[in-house]
Amino acid sequence: MAFGRARPRTNKIYDESALYDYAVWSLSRRMRTVAEIKRLMRNKVLKQPDGAELIERVVERLKDHGYLNDTSFAATYSSFRKENEKFGRRRVEQDLKIKGVHGDVIEKTLTATYADVDEVELARKFIARKRLKKPIDQKQTARIFRMLVRAGFSTRAIITILKTWEIEEETLSALEQETTEASPEEDSTEED
Repeated sequence: MAFGRARPRTNKIYDESALYDYAVWSLSRRMRTVAEIKRLMRNKVLKQPDGAELIERVVERLKDHGYLNDTSFAATYSSFRKENEKFGRRRVEQDLKIKGVHGDVIEKTLTATYADVDEVELARKFIARKRLKKPIDQKQTARIFRMLVRAGFSTRAIITILKTWEIEEETLSALEQETTEASPEEDSTEED
């Protein structure tokens, strides 16, 4: 085959067995949620009239065999993200939503995973993991602040850390206000 020429696509018709084999192969590469595996299979049976029915049957078989379980996926995923990548609860919650995990499963899993976590200490571990240094100006302070927000930490935890670095109160107030304006729901969740 010459470079630059596309390989012809075959319009393979999948039966339940072939679709199941494809799903198991996909799951053998990495854990996936029900929504992710359905999306992968949907791409394979897009033009088949019985595609939706095949997908549902295969998903049930995968669940029966213990290959597909959103609750165990969420627990493993959130534990990994907390322990290895030092991400905060909000980041993991957002990632699980994107992966199609149901809200109730996410809430139960994250409550269990982050139950005994000191958010400020976890944020410090994230800073150490990323080898961040004390900022020397407002621009670096803002960069670190935004990085910690993206990593899933609350404004309260971030401000606590920045105060230990003796950042000017004016800079902290400006960053806090910027975050409050960007996501007003954080205010209501932070007041204990």
